[in-house]
Amino acid sequence: MSEKRPRYLVTSALPYANGPLHVGQIVGAYLPADAFVRYLRARGEDVIYVCGTDEHGVPITLTAEREGKDPQDVVDYWWAHMKETFARFDISFDNFSHTSTPLHAENTQLFYRKLKEGGYISEAESKQMYSPTEERFLPDRYVEGTCPVCGYKEARGDQCDNCGSWYEAYELIDPHSKVTGGPAEVRETTHLYLDLPRLSERLREYVGGQEHWRSSVKNFILGIIDGGLEKRPITRDIKWGVPVPEPGFEDKRFYVWFDACIGYVSSTMEWAQNTGEPDRWREYWQEPDTRLIHFIGKDNTVFHSLVWPAQLMGVGEDGEEPFVLPYDVPANEFMNLEVVVEGERRAVQMSTSRNLAVWLHEALDRFPADPLRFYLASNLPETGDVVFSWREFGTRVNSDLIGNLGNYVNRVLSFTEKYADGESLRPESLPDEARAVLEDFKELERRYEERMLAPKPREALGELLAMGRRANRYFDASAPWKTRKDDPELTRTTLYVCSVLLGSIAYHAAPYVPEAIERLQTFFDGPVARVLDLEELPEAYRSTGAKPLFQRIEDEEIHAAEEQLSRAVRGE
Repeated sequence: MSEKRPRYLVTSALPYANGPLHVGQIVGAYLPADAFVRYLRARGEDVIYVCGTDEHGVPITLTAEREGKDPQDVVDYWWAHMKETFARFDISFDNFSHTSTPLHAENTQLFYRKLKEGGYISEAESKQMYSPTEERFLPDRYVEGTCPVCGYKEARGDQCDNCGSWYEAYELIDPHSKVTGGPAEVRETTHLYLDLPRLSERLREYVGGQEHWRSSVKNFILGIIDGGLEKRPITRDIKWGVPVPEPGFEDKRFYVWFDACIGYVSSTMEWAQNTGEPDRWREYWQEPDTRLIHFIGKDNTVFHSLVWPAQLMGVGEDGEEPFVLPYDVPANEFMNLEVVVEGERRAVQMSTSRNLAVWLHEALDRFPADPLRFYLASNLPETGDVVFSWREFGTRVNSDLIGNLGNYVNRVLSFTEKYADGESLRPESLPDEARAVLEDFKELERRYEERMLAPKPREALGELLAMGRRANRYFDASAPWKTRKDDPELTRTTLYVCSVLLGSIAYHAAPYVPEAIERLQTFFDGPVARVLDLEELPEAYRSTGAKPLFQRIEDEEIHAAEEQLSRAVRGE
């Protein structure tokens, strides 16, 4: 009996709806997830891909106050902006939701009630900064002061950007309101807490059993558990967010970390409603054969690998609403930028506040999505930090995408149209060289699949490029430009085998450059699929009106993009 195939629920970290998307976010959570999902769909797997904007928390209210707008207006604008940008970049969500919907508020409150019924919620007094002039408590990001560790005078209320130290806001020296500049003082306030220590052993067993997780993620989380978990506050003194259904907490809202991951459930429910089958969300959240996979940046690791599983454990404990736990949490590292300053190239950290970033919507104004997707996929920070370089973008697109893959497609299709009347028929037999290249491709396909399902789409792309190199070597060795006169039959056999390889390359390239492969199929008539056994190979391939799939990146275009970053460094 064959093993039942799993269904997949794939998510990408919810982006804050307070600004545009940059390439660092894209390589962390969205492009790797999209490539993975597109490959699963091509395999015929049962998979849905959900996301949405994270619309609560202090970054939203800070943006709203700075712009003199209502928080809802801010998040509505950036939700629409992000949805359009994702669509332009061909990120193929099945649903892109918001966390400010009534449905999400209901879900968050339901999670809270179930956790409370299970005994995982408690009240406690805590110290928090208060602004007498504004007559309100100040969340961490509303407070600035002098770092108690290094003396940096513009330290935030939760972390010093200068030395990296973490502390409580009340530990700052000379704390003041970031909004008004007025003094901030320490006052007592009551908050609700999630009792993580009660779930320590279950969490340790769960995380310890995830043999397929990246070791960096697994070891990091086990280290936190072994170091001793503490209760985490789930409410804040803020007026924007999901209301707390508890007497005496009318002026508080749920802490954004508590409701953010619940947004995945809300988005799946919204998807099910939109498909006309409102209960289908349960298949993906409550059936044990689901593989729940969260693609994130490493700064979200604790929430998705520790706190969120704890929430799911506590909520599903009564047996009435069991939830699957994350099957995998591929956490990617960070992306820095290469900038040119006074003729010298150097790597710097992205800074959205200084406009020192490659904003995705601006990049898409300069270049099509496919070459950007290809370069970023070749540079995913799967095992360590990486650097975005416009110069490297041009080099990799021109040499690997165009010179390797695009060149092979052009050669095969142009020769087929020119010397075989646009048609390649399956020969009665294949020479040894043809059989050898087909077997080599099967091995490359196996390695590609292994890496893609890991999921390590950057490594899988490496196998795709190896396919292109192997196919080009076969074309060169077969030399159809020579054999077309002396041995037309051998030429037709060569072009048929090359078409089989082209179909495989297109199939494996589609997760990275989907628009190009869709366009390819308007002039290439044949299976875009893995290489089959010899006796199952298709009868024929046809091509007509073939055109190049990609356009070369010119030096002038790269210079203009680099100059834009240089102006940001200069503060212009």
